[in-house]
Amino acid sequence: MSDLNWRIPYLTADLPGIGGIIRAEVEDFIVEEVPAYEACGEGEHTFFGVEKRDLTTHDLVQWLARALEVPEHDFGLAGLKDARAIARQTLSVQNVPPERLLALEPERARILWAKPHTNKLRRGHLRGNRFTLRIRGLEPGAEIHAAAILDTLIRRGVPNGYGPQRFGRNGDNADVGLLVLRREWAALRAQGIRYIPKNMHTFYLSALQSALFNRYLVARMEQQAMDGLLLGDVAKKQLTGGLFTVEDVAAELPRVAAWEISPTGPIYGYKMLAACDQAGALEARVLAEALLTPEDFRPAKLKGSRRPLRYYPEGLSWHMEDATSLSVSFFAPKGAFATMLLRELMKTDAVIEEEDTAEGDGEA
Repeated sequence: MSDLNWRIPYLTADLPGIGGIIRAEVEDFIVEEVPAYEACGEGEHTFFGVEKRDLTTHDLVQWLARALEVPEHDFGLAGLKDARAIARQTLSVQNVPPERLLALEPERARILWAKPHTNKLRRGHLRGNRFTLRIRGLEPGAEIHAAAILDTLIRRGVPNGYGPQRFGRNGDNADVGLLVLRREWAALRAQGIRYIPKNMHTFYLSALQSALFNRYLVARMEQQAMDGLLLGDVAKKQLTGGLFTVEDVAAELPRVAAWEISPTGPIYGYKMLAACDQAGALEARVLAEALLTPEDFRPAKLKGSRRPLRYYPEGLSWHMEDATSLSVSFFAPKGAFATMLLRELMKTDAVIEEEDTAEGDGEA
């Protein structure tokens, strides 16, 4: 068994954390989905905005399906939202007029608006999420430490890794994914796993890809190159999302500093656009250390993709509400986790368990 340690060091390890606790109250965690596009005003699907409180997305959809007497698969959503939170998101439903939705009064939720559209809302159809978070019970000196940490994250970026929610309560989802990829059923049975539903195959395999990405991210952080470039990097343009291979590191570094581009890391697969030269050698080393090759992903139909090594906390603002409480607001792009910013700020991994799913990431 290879070592699939997925844990990521702190980018701001030299700065003390502020400590504290998150989500002591439901109001301490507010998340608002930012859509990729608006409803057009015509069509057989109805897009509608909801605000839910201390309620899972699945539970809300189940209630709506019963109230409207339509099957759950007629609903669409761009992503899951945290349960212990005040969460605003967009859903869609087929062949239900807006007025029927607006007349509903779900428990612990409310319908904000409804408008027709031509297509069903699909997983990943969002630009990202806007967060407003309150951290209580702070350590002494929190204001000074928060200022230094958040200044670093605005300048260098938030490590765009995967947190504990992707790897399960025991932290071994990636190890299970490795055995599933290799079809080592006897080894799974030896661990007490005798049957894995098909949808969980996808989840475990995604955990494996995520762990490998984290290992590459750690290697880049160790080289002080998370927010820099290596020769042969595949970089992503912030404005358009386009990818290109870095041939001249010195020429491109000012664009990294200006947040025009960011280096990407591998979501390994058999058709992944691979880096070359120095960055390519590092990608190959991380995969070889897991005793894998790109072709190993072909039987599972995992094509692979690229993921930025960092994300920009757009619109970040913060203030001390009192001597022991801090409020921070920022936008995180699709696929990025608020957890990664909070862990840098609080210096703990056990901050929140964001609702997570292997589906809809566009990376598997």
